[in-house]
This record gives sequence, C-alpha cells and structure tokens, in this order.
Amino acid sequence: MSGIGSTLRRRWVEVAWGLFAAANVVVILMLSHWETIPFHFIWVSLTLVYGIRLWRLRTTMFLLLVVMAVTGAALAWSITRGHESPDELAEVPLMAAMFLAMVWHAVRRQAAIEETARLAESEHRLLLGQREFVRDASHELRTPITVARGHAELIRGAHLNGQVAKDAEVILDELGHLSSLSERLLILTTAGHPGFLSMTSVQVAPFVEGLVRRWTPTAARDWQVRTAAQGTIRADPERLETALDGVLENAVKATDDGDTIRVSCRAEGDDLLIEVTDEGRGIAPEDLPRIFDRFAKVEADRARSNGGTGLGLSITKAIVEAHGGVIAVNSEEGRGTTFRIGLGGFRAVASPSGAPFDPTAARAVPGPPSGARPATGA
Repeated sequence: MSGIGSTLRRRWVEVAWGLFAAANVVVILMLSHWETIPFHFIWVSLTLVYGIRLWRLRTTMFLLLVVMAVTGAALAWSITRGHESPDELAEVPLMAAMFLAMVWHAVRRQAAIEETARLAESEHRLLLGQREFVRDASHELRTPITVARGHAELIRGAHLNGQVAKDAEVILDELGHLSSLSERLLILTTAGHPGFLSMTSVQVAPFVEGLVRRWTPTAARDWQVRTAAQGTIRADPERLETALDGVLENAVKATDDGDTIRVSCRAEGDDLLIEVTDEGRGIAPEDLPRIFDRFAKVEADRARSNGGTGLGLSITKAIVEAHGGVIAVNSEEGRGTTFRIGLGGFRAVASPSGAPFDPTAARAVPGPPSGARPATGA
C-alpha cells in the first residue's frame, strides 16, 4: 500500500488528468449537443500536462494512441445517434497533429536546455581546475622565490660595487614583482571560496586614517583625508585594506609629486561610501569598461613600463563584492579619477572628540607592506 501511495503522490498530475479526461468522455457520451466541448477539453488538458511532465517518447506515443482511440470512439458513438455529423471525426487526427507539434517543440527545447546545462557544467569544471592550478602554483612558488631572493641578496652583499651588484639588484626587483604577482593571483583564486573573509566589527574613521597614514610616506602627494562617517561596519579589515590599497596604488601611479589624492568616507543611510579621488592623468573613455578586468592595463601604463601586474583593481573589485558591496569609477582624461566603494551594514556611533586627522604628521610611519607595491599601479 505504501508503494501505491508513493506512486500516486509522485504521479498526482497524471492521475488528476486521467480522472478529468474520463469525466469528459462520460459527458460526451451523455450529451445530445455540444459534444465537441468536452472533446477539446481532453486534448487541451493533455497538451498542458505534457508541457509540465515531458514523458518519454514511448509513453507519449502510447498515451496519444489511447486518447485518439477513446475520443474517436466517443465521437463515433455521438455520430451513430445522430447528434453529430461524420466530419467531426476529422477533429481527432487534427488534434493529434497539433499535439505532436507541441511534442516536437518541447523535445527540442529540452534538448537545448540539457546541452546548455552540459556546457555550463563543463565550463564550471574547467574554471575550478584553473583556479586550483593557480592556487597550487602560487603556493608552490613561494619557497623557490624566497630561496632565490636569499641567494641574490648574498650576491649583492658580496659585490658592493660593479656590474654584479647591479645585476643582483635587478634580480631582486624581478623576484619582488613575481612574489607580488603570486600573492595577488592567490587572492583572486580564493575570493569566491567560503572562509575567504574573516568578518569583524571595524571602526571606520580609524581604519581609513590608518590606511592613509601607511601610504603618506610612500609618495610625495598632497594627501587629504575626510572621515565624516563615525561608526562601524562588519568587514574583514585585512582584505578591505588590500582592496583600498589597490585603489590608492592606482592613484599614486596616475599622479605626480605635489598632486592631490583625497580619501573620504561618509554614511548614506545604512551604507558606507568610501571615495578615493586623484587629480592625475585620468583614464581614457575606451579603457574605463575594462579597468577592473584581470591583467588590464591602460595605454598610459604600458607606455610608462612601470611593471604593474594589472591585477590590483580586479582584486579590489573581487574583495568589495565578497563583502556584498559595489565599486564604480568616474574619470576624465587630464582632470583625474574618482573610485567609489559602497559597503552595507554601516552603524553610526557618536562622533568622538579630538583634533582632526592630519596625514602629514605621519611621515615617519612605515609605508605599505612589500606586497602592496604602491608604485606599480593596477
């Protein structure tokens, strides 16, 4: 009994349609006029049920033959009683033909859906494989880079003058670039994984001020800070710092000594808006759509050959989106660029008393870690 009940629950649509069709057959046999109305109810309902269930071809053809036989016999019975003319029997093959057309379109659509799903699954597996490869390669590169750097430093120390020392310096610079690239690729490949973020409550004003304090000694710019948002957000401070490093790095690269770089944050309801504005060279309109693409470099970057990896802003975007935020950019060539980062979950607190933050007072504070490479750009 449990097996029958399970089958009925699984096939309740077919059971309901069978009862409905049987009731309409009885109506055809009992009526003396309008027999074609329940006849069409049977065929229309059959088409609707097939659109929901998509039976196997053998089952579909068997059911079609049964419906043709039953409805044809019911109409024939009405004709023999003189209630309908014989030409009404032509309705049976016509309705069957319409149903077969529906079957043909449904089968094609199902095949297209399955092929799309297969391709999507294949692409998903390929993407996972690529991510695993990049992540493993980034891990494995750490040890040989560290060993090579140690030997290069020994060579540079043993040859304080001459071409050998210069060559060792070039090697160290390239190893630093390779190490930065490895670390950034590792961040990108893990951005979508669970556990990528370690969320905690972050005080907005001290966080932004500390970020600018780290960057102030690295470049002779007119650093300006405004922290109008007094409150907290839930974020991963280390990852968020990396994201903002990418934007500030881009601002330093786009400006010259004495140019202004302005960092501000303000609350918009429950959202926190962080803006980084520079008065540098700006970004060409044709480069803006791909500014967050991986390995993207604008023409000005290529001309300067500054050694950038082209990953800084793509990492920024990945981290911001992992926090559930959004990032946008406005730029005009020759007038500067503004990056806007929006993060949700801002909670305001009372504004603390004290003097405003002065970035010029932090000249002696160490700058960004070596992985940030502030002069390399996006």
